[in-house]
Amino acid sequence: MRWLTLYARSRQIPVSLATLMTSTVLVCALAWDGSAGPGDPRLPVLVIGTGTMAASIGLSGQDLALDRTAAIPWIPRRAAHVLLAGVLIGAVLAAVQTIGEDMAPTGLIARDCAGLMGLAALGATLLGGHYAWSLPFAWLAFSIFAPPPTSVATEAATWLLLPPGTPAGTWTALSLALVGTTTYAIAGPRRFGVRHQ
Repeated sequence: MRWLTLYARSRQIPVSLATLMTSTVLVCALAWDGSAGPGDPRLPVLVIGTGTMAASIGLSGQDLALDRTAAIPWIPRRAAHVLLAGVLIGAVLAAVQTIGEDMAPTGLIARDCAGLMGLAALGATLLGGHYAWSLPFAWLAFSIFAPPPTSVATEAATWLLLPPGTPAGTWTALSLALVGTTTYAIAGPRRFGVRHQ
């Protein structure tokens, strides 16, 4: 169990959990205040996005060279990290909803957690762990401020806010989850500033 504790600390999981819990409570307090209309998915999507961005920081360790020397294979560990982070974010939001008002159906929570964590994993692969949050942030910001979708292409672009079961939203989220998680599991986070002597 010591390796699990060390892994959690190196991935800043306690800080990510604290950020997830705080943001969930704050956003749910806004929802219970009645400031959001019924069925408005923006607040729960904001909780999922904040949790994803907090979790994305832990997609790389403090020393990538040391990470690559571990005895346990990294491919299953990286994939498990992404999947468990998405499950935890969804579980926290679902648990908080049981106390108060239902903000989002389970299908929307599951789809958005999977898609955003896939985006974060892709961000870690392309930009490194410290900037992995930028892809989920950019897509979340675009979705919130974009006009209502009028075609399949705009539905795919604004998949985060679509009702669960919408084919374009479901396929976009699944594609992002699959591509992001697979790419991250195989390649790992991008390394910057590494000099070979």
